[in-house]
Amino acid sequence: MSLELYDGGLDVPTILKKWYESEVQSNYGAFIPFVGTIRDEDGITGLSFDIYEPILESWFEAWQEKAKAKGAMIKMAHSRGDVMLHQSSYISAVFSPKRRVALEFIDEFVEDFKASAPIWKYDLKDGKRIYAKDRSTAIDGSGILGEKL
Repeated sequence: MSLELYDGGLDVPTILKKWYESEVQSNYGAFIPFVGTIRDEDGITGLSFDIYEPILESWFEAWQEKAKAKGAMIKMAHSRGDVMLHQSSYISAVFSPKRRVALEFIDEFVEDFKASAPIWKYDLKDGKRIYAKDRSTAIDGSGILGEKL
């Protein structure tokens, strides 16, 4: 499993280089990365993230199985805690023998991540950490964990 969690902003060049080098001899024909970056909007200075790791690991493992059935593999990195403007908080990548599989999987994976991953986002604004409920998605079947505050 290649799910990596880091404290603070992600070092994109280092992570992508590590992933590429780990799979360059694996005979994959496609390596499609996605990098999410914190945008300057609504007067925030950054975002902060809480992660429920057991559910995230289970969710990610299910996606790995889907990818494996197509001869592909997924890697993902996400930040815990504070990530400042213009830093990355999320990287994912699909390795696949064929580009079409990788292109389709990266789209499906990123969209499901946004809808289903147990990660709570907070705005960093005026020195405070404020739950970003207007930009959050309730997680199906999560009960109180998925409720909007």
